[in-house]
Amino acid sequence: MIDKKHIGKQLPTFLVTAEAGQLRFFAKATGELNPVYFDEQAARDAGHPTLPLPPTFLFSLEFQIPSNAWRDELGIVTARILHGEESFRYHRMAYAGDTLRFDVRIADIYDKKGGALEFVVRETRVTNQHGEHVADLRSVLVQRNS
Repeated sequence: MIDKKHIGKQLPTFLVTAEAGQLRFFAKATGELNPVYFDEQAARDAGHPTLPLPPTFLFSLEFQIPSNAWRDELGIVTARILHGEESFRYHRMAYAGDTLRFDVRIADIYDKKGGALEFVVRETRVTNQHGEHVADLRSVLVQRNS
């Protein structure tokens, strides 16, 4: 069982620069058709300084955490994990070229079905290079134990 003593644990803070090529690739892969995510002129015409981050792109940036040692520390077995859910609360736009800071903590750990499923809830605060609050992310990792 994943020990609930890890609730509140801060994971290592990390920085990621949002690159225009990654944004375009993500937008294309997710079926985004709005040209503001592909064409810098279209983005400027829409009032953006450059390409904005497509919806949910921050979730993919969160995967760039430098180490998954926290999973080992919690006893999470990679072969048994599933993506449970994710949610986003945006406070301001982020753009290509922004350096984003991810502050991640374990917000909750619980189980269902008599421990057959364990859930780890992570909450992440994202700020930009100016210290401005960009978004709050919430994701749930599920570990199957049977």
